Amino acid sequence: MQPDTSLSAAWLPAANIEPRREGMRPTILLMHYTGMASAEGALHWLCTPQSRVSCHYLIDEMGRITQMVREDMRAWHAGDAYWAGETDINSASIGIEIHNPGHGLHYCDFAEAQMQAVEALSLDIIARHGIRPASVLAHSDVAAWRKRDPGEKFDWARLAGAGIGHWVEPARIEGDAGFGLGDEGPEVTIVQRVLADYGYRITATGLFDSETACVVTAFQRHFRPALVNGRADRSTIDTLNRLLADRS
Repeated sequence: MQPDTSLSAAWLPAANIEPRREGMRPTILLMHYTGMASAEGALHWLCTPQSRVSCHYLIDEMGRITQMVREDMRAWHAGDAYWAGETDINSASIGIEIHNPGHGLHYCDFAEAQMQAVEALSLDIIARHGIRPASVLAHSDVAAWRKRDPGEKFDWARLAGAGIGHWVEPARIEGDAGFGLGDEGPEVTIVQRVLADYGYRITATGLFDSETACVVTAFQRHFRPALVNGRADRSTIDTLNRLLADRS
């Protein structure tokens, strides 16, 4: 099978693939980490039928890119997910797994070789599919209630500097408590609405519930990684508002 990109060093076909539904094309580029002890183990797992998962590409710690699913096919990498009204994220996206043991094992910085490979592959995919900056997302963005990857150590600012993804400089952390679990009122409703407007799955109830805490945490992992605590402080809210204004 011919890879979709010359950047791919290997082709290892996955078992869990299918056509994209209803003629959908990829409009989202979705970043993951493997969450496993080794890249070799992740490659084996992603190609095993019993795993019920797959992805388009895996980047190991040395920056080697392996393609497993053709970009015109639907890989099983997003699972139960949502973004901006879309619930079939697998049909709408191309998934890149970047090897990192993750929060459940020994979460570590992403290697320089990996980040160079992520940049090159992302730019290639974006150019070929016309993916918008605000549609380069984390797995945790589209599945905040269950996922943490690629996490706060992933260098989104670096990618943005290379022309990949949507980013504004995070607002300074001022030390205020902000809103947290159990808080309620019109200010909470506004935060929930702005998060929903940006694309997150959240209901504007006016109550800062567990769903809101998960979404705020996911937002911070991606856009305000210096402090990930699930509380909507001034820094988080200001960064969110500027992102939304910049996108439009």
